[in-house]
Amino acid sequence: MMSPDAELIDILDSSADGTDASPSRVAAKPIPEILPILGLADLVIFPGMVAPLLVETAPSIRLIDDVVAGDRFLGLVLQRRPEVENPLPEDLWPNGCVGRVLKMLKFPDNTVRVLVDGLRRIRVRRYESQSPYLRAQVEVLKDELEDSIEFAALARNAQRQFEEIVNLSPALSEQIKIAAINTEDPARLSDLIAANLNLNLEERQHLLELNEVKERLARLQPLMSREIEVLRLGSKIQKEVADSMSKNQRDFFLREQMRAIQRELGEADFNTAEIKNLREQIEENHLPDEAKKVALRELERMQQIPPSVAEYTVSRNYLDWVINLPWNKSTEDKLDLTQAARILDEQHFGLTKVKDRLLEFIAVIKLKRKLKGPLLCLVGPPGVGKTSLGQSIADALGRKFARISLGGMRDEAEIRGHRRTYVGALPGRIIQCLRRVESNNPVILLDELDKVGADFRGDPASALLEVLDPQQNNTFTDHYLDLPFDLSRVLFVTTANWLDPIHPALRDRLEVIELPSYTAAEKLQIAKHFLVPRQIEEHGLKNKLLKLPDNTLRRVIQDFTREAGVRQLEREIASLTRKAARRIAKNGQGPSKPLVITPALLPEFLGPPAYVSETAEAITECGIAIGLAWTPVGGDILFIEATRMPGKGNLLLTGSLGEVMKESAKTALSYLRSQAKILGIDLGNYDNQDIHIHVPAGATPKDGPSAGLTITVALASLFFQRHVRSDVAMTGEITLRGRILPVGGIKEKVRAAARTGIKHVLLPEQNRKDWTEVPVEVRDRIKVDFVNQISQALPLALKRTPSPNQAKAKLNSVRRGRNLVRCE
Repeated sequence: MMSPDAELIDILDSSADGTDASPSRVAAKPIPEILPILGLADLVIFPGMVAPLLVETAPSIRLIDDVVAGDRFLGLVLQRRPEVENPLPEDLWPNGCVGRVLKMLKFPDNTVRVLVDGLRRIRVRRYESQSPYLRAQVEVLKDELEDSIEFAALARNAQRQFEEIVNLSPALSEQIKIAAINTEDPARLSDLIAANLNLNLEERQHLLELNEVKERLARLQPLMSREIEVLRLGSKIQKEVADSMSKNQRDFFLREQMRAIQRELGEADFNTAEIKNLREQIEENHLPDEAKKVALRELERMQQIPPSVAEYTVSRNYLDWVINLPWNKSTEDKLDLTQAARILDEQHFGLTKVKDRLLEFIAVIKLKRKLKGPLLCLVGPPGVGKTSLGQSIADALGRKFARISLGGMRDEAEIRGHRRTYVGALPGRIIQCLRRVESNNPVILLDELDKVGADFRGDPASALLEVLDPQQNNTFTDHYLDLPFDLSRVLFVTTANWLDPIHPALRDRLEVIELPSYTAAEKLQIAKHFLVPRQIEEHGLKNKLLKLPDNTLRRVIQDFTREAGVRQLEREIASLTRKAARRIAKNGQGPSKPLVITPALLPEFLGPPAYVSETAEAITECGIAIGLAWTPVGGDILFIEATRMPGKGNLLLTGSLGEVMKESAKTALSYLRSQAKILGIDLGNYDNQDIHIHVPAGATPKDGPSAGLTITVALASLFFQRHVRSDVAMTGEITLRGRILPVGGIKEKVRAAARTGIKHVLLPEQNRKDWTEVPVEVRDRIKVDFVNQISQALPLALKRTPSPNQAKAKLNSVRRGRNLVRCE
């Protein structure tokens, strides 16, 4: 296996410069038809090319000995696989170059170095022998030239491009440049370019296989263009680096000269003036002792650093942060309870719990000035005013306000900051907010606390434990500052849609205030007093030009929105005002009387209703009960259907039910079967029938234990063949002992019952305390019964017992295989 060796060139004569390898030297002796073949691992020899080779294997060394002892001709062929030490015919390319050994040197390590001269292209016809080395019959290929203007242009362009490559490339010698200028033969020129161009082995081999000089020159054109672009770009980069280094050195010397001149004139340089200014700021801002000590130490260190060094800027930025933080700057609180209540009522409707808690906080501050701020967590569905309430709290207290969005935050450094060892390090978002508002007692709203993530960069929720702990945040230490900062005077308000995703330890530190969804009456008042005036003003209208009656707003709330908050309602009102503005603009300055949008005009302005409210319907079949459900956008009613059919005693559950709801259905069926004798249920034919429970709206996932009571009543209606009362809805978790356990979302569920026409609800006894949270206007419209046991709920939910003749007739119809039993 052979490889090029540059060390041999130093001990050879001038014939190795690649300029005098002409065919005239071998014209006196013809090239034999059978040549020994030497495989080359990583080198392609072109005609006219002189190259040193290192021969290491025994067969190859014997080949060289025989060639030197004979006519000195051999075939030089590239190997397909460089790692093969003794290549076979199939390991070699079919085309190569015949060469002549110019010199040979043997070394003590049993290696031979030879200098070969490429003469002609050859093609191997067939191999005659493989031992002791390869010998093959070869065909000498002649270069194909043509006499045309295009061919001459190609040759001239190739010569020009190669001269440019030689000028740009420091690796090519002056001898090659001379050879390129003095070579007039296009064939020799193409081989000279191919031998010295930066190409891979396959590209070189393809060029060697081309006999037509025109095609060879055409293929070299793009390769040389690419090489020129690479060399130009490399020269540009080197020049820019050199210019940058020269500029830095020049700036350094000029700066030193300027300092020397200023010292001679008795003037202070810019660096000295900046140090003096920073020292004055440290004294004027009355920093705490520890912060002042650190700042002065950093200032002394900064004096020793030249301004041109990057570390100088790092120290300068650090001092800027330490000096400009509001260590002792605070905003005076407004302690007027009446004014605070008025501001809260002006900006938000309802939200009594939040307003009362804030007024209590103001009252305590009025009595005791130094009080740690509470950690409020406003939990509720989207659009109920959690985020905007933070600004209202700040306005009521007269404090500065800052908002930090935690949604999608995954890096702990967002809270604690980066250490100064990192390039571009900054303090965390908490410290940045304090510097921006220039106060150490602002209201900071941490929005979307339940959407904090965690990954390999840390857990921001764990970092918030120190921020939101009143016992620790008086010494909050940011990684960038590495100084304790007192956050105990900051009033933190957090918001979330759910409590479950919040870290348990973090949730334990929060004072949770739930913001329920708005009722239709509350939405109407919010629309009248807040949304409609704002949209009229934003769309350039006046109250005298557009009127939206209460009936219109009620229809918009009922038919065009389905949400817990009022965001979609505001978008629909904005759509109404836009279309009204367009109609008013068509009439010039405005109509003589205001445009009144009545409910009848809503389809024209907003299109068909987007939602059709599900209302309680008359139950005319056994096995159907109405339940109450909680959703993120409020409450809703839920129809649960049960039927039976011939089968093997299986229970079928459909309607996109979750695991908990499926378990509730199994519990309900097990209870009724276990209490069949006590309740008077005939289960004699149960093993030959299947029970099927279905909850409509199958595309909507449903889960939770609160449907247990409703499923039990539906199954009891099926077994007893008694209708469930159409005006009764219920909710509650059940147990195998027949107990009814408390559930959540009572306020939203009862509101949904009132909205859909339900007159009577059954609630768990332990939810009696939640009944007071239901609005008075809803409580006045609905009768409620609190139950502890299923046995108490069944008489309230089911209609009277059918007559014996009716029951017998229905039982016979079931036995005949009817799937759905209708009863009187």
